[in-house]
Amino acid sequence: MIRVLLAEDQAMVRGAIATLLGLEPDIEVVGQASDGPGAVSTALDLRPDLCLLDIEMPGGSGLDAAEALHVQLPGTKILIFTVFDRPGHLRRAIAAGANGFIGKNRPVDELAVAIRQVMAGETVMEPALAATALRAVPNPLTPREREVLAAALDGAPIPAIATRVSLSEKTVRNYLSAAIQKTDCANRFEAARTAHDNGWL
Repeated sequence: MIRVLLAEDQAMVRGAIATLLGLEPDIEVVGQASDGPGAVSTALDLRPDLCLLDIEMPGGSGLDAAEALHVQLPGTKILIFTVFDRPGHLRRAIAAGANGFIGKNRPVDELAVAIRQVMAGETVMEPALAATALRAVPNPLTPREREVLAAALDGAPIPAIATRVSLSEKTVRNYLSAAIQKTDCANRFEAARTAHDNGWL
């Protein structure tokens, strides 16, 4: 049996996927999580064969979880699945040690096939997305710049951003200024949107 941990923030979607995967004769969903940190802690407890991680989750993305799991559970395979098909996400997934990347728009039987392929040592990537990712501009932002831009995504003022990321307002301005230059944007709002749309956050 392939022991799978499923991390997805929407309970109904998570339950449906777990139920459908459970119908496969060689796949068992041994644990579930609704956010990135929960996925990491549950995986450390259960030590599954494969972690199936959504990207957009509260409290820490699936990509953050993938990075942590790649270090802490190097023997566990990682398959990213999401409705977001931004090239930057694929680049980050590969850099985080993910073994595959598949869209949520795929039928569950294709997801099951992808799980088996990853467990067999293959790398699973949707061809169109992989081709786009190869042509995409690499993420120019540092981890801190990404963190500050992510905090600015909803249009928050500088003091609120500083509080969110536990930095001084001056330091936040410096990071935002650098990010604006690197993304060739006019202001922090445009830079945050550009970074988001490219899958850099």
